[in-house]
Amino acid sequence: MINTTMMQYFEWYLPEGGLHWKRAAAHAAALAEAGINMVWLPPAYKGAAGAASVGYDVYDMYDLGEFEQKGSTATKYGTKEAYLAAVKALQENGIAVLCDVVLNHRMGADGTEQVTVTEGVATDRNRDITGKKQITAWTEFHFPGRAGAYSNFRWNASHFSGTDWDEAAKRNGIFRFEGKSWNRETDTENGNYDYLMGADLDTDNREVIQETRDWGKWYQDTVHMDGFRMDAVKHISFDFCRDWIAAMREYRGGKELFVVGEYWAKEIGKLTHYLDVTGRSLSLFDVPLHFKFLQAATSDGNFDMARLYEGTLTGTDPEHAVTFVDNHDTQPGQALCSFIPAWFKPIAYALILLRAVGTPCVFYGDYYGIPHDGVEPVPGLDILIKIRERYAYGAEHLFFDDGSLVGFTREGDAGHPDSGAAVLLSDSAGGRKRMYLGERLAGCRMTDALQNVSDTVEIGADGWGEFSVKGGSVSVWVTQPAWEYLYTRC
Repeated sequence: MINTTMMQYFEWYLPEGGLHWKRAAAHAAALAEAGINMVWLPPAYKGAAGAASVGYDVYDMYDLGEFEQKGSTATKYGTKEAYLAAVKALQENGIAVLCDVVLNHRMGADGTEQVTVTEGVATDRNRDITGKKQITAWTEFHFPGRAGAYSNFRWNASHFSGTDWDEAAKRNGIFRFEGKSWNRETDTENGNYDYLMGADLDTDNREVIQETRDWGKWYQDTVHMDGFRMDAVKHISFDFCRDWIAAMREYRGGKELFVVGEYWAKEIGKLTHYLDVTGRSLSLFDVPLHFKFLQAATSDGNFDMARLYEGTLTGTDPEHAVTFVDNHDTQPGQALCSFIPAWFKPIAYALILLRAVGTPCVFYGDYYGIPHDGVEPVPGLDILIKIRERYAYGAEHLFFDDGSLVGFTREGDAGHPDSGAAVLLSDSAGGRKRMYLGERLAGCRMTDALQNVSDTVEIGADGWGEFSVKGGSVSVWVTQPAWEYLYTRC
């Protein structure tokens, strides 16, 4: 079985112009050849910013770039026709497609309503700072450009639990609608982090529950995706997410539907609690591991690499961990910016791509670069992806026994010719380490596929070899036939 390697196929500053879906279709064969077999596409529906929308300011989830709304027919990424063609092209090349789902909020309403609210403390939503009062809220969504196509559902204030803007007073605030309460089971940051932005969906409302399920079924029938990436799950009722996923799987008739959620928290306990409550019905991005990478990269060699996986989802529940280095939220200029320094990127990617645990997700901005900020592609990333696809198999042995110099090996297996690898890395000074690869590779000569170290290593009859790495670097040792393949194909 081939290892799964996901790519987040977008970054925040992609150029406008509606060409991204065509780009995805054109890249499909090359992505498959590179070793990518799962792609997470950005939100495909019309956002409040129209053709400039990245997709998280959700306006109309039934408009996939088909209707003249918010100043354009196409989305930032293209037309509905181009979107469906891109999904088809990716799947025809053996790449599973994950579609981004944003069920937390709506923005860009078509009209306002007078709503009675209570204003709360921004940093503690369980505390009120006013009694009941009226505001003018953007809560009416009629979608005139779509004119009832696909769904006649219209949103109004009864479908939302709160908002952050009073149009009459022209001021921000955290406004909870009368008769509504924030979801009981959400993240505890800010007291209760149900409210994030825009008009917050009331996921206890029966009509909201039914409409989001009806839309999900329509979306599956229209796109025929292979799974979902669920946005901002810490802000949505945990029970609602679990039940929505179950409904989507039931509608799919038992076919596999991979789901990964974005729960942005450094604390592993929050992620494991979420998995417990949702019955482990989805995977989560390993946010704590991302922050371990950032800490290691910014600690001047004083981070304890031997404890890298402590307090991470990869170390606690690897079957439900989707590992990543960076994403559209952590890149420069974004609200959650925590971009991993360039020198550490190859180290981090070796750790997520070549270990036996977790499902790695490669960031578009790391693979292709981010011209907006002058960020170059990560050197050697294409080689690491190819090593994962062809050679990172078999039993894994960890050598996380030093504060700076750590490594791991993969023994390889009979089903993957020339497989097996040894990975050695350091966040400080270079050095050498004996590591075990198994007797299957006894007598093999191994070479650093990243060409950071020029020496070759011969594996002894006992399955052990001594490997070296330069300071602040990573070396990935593969068999000689594997090395020759990589440098004729990559």
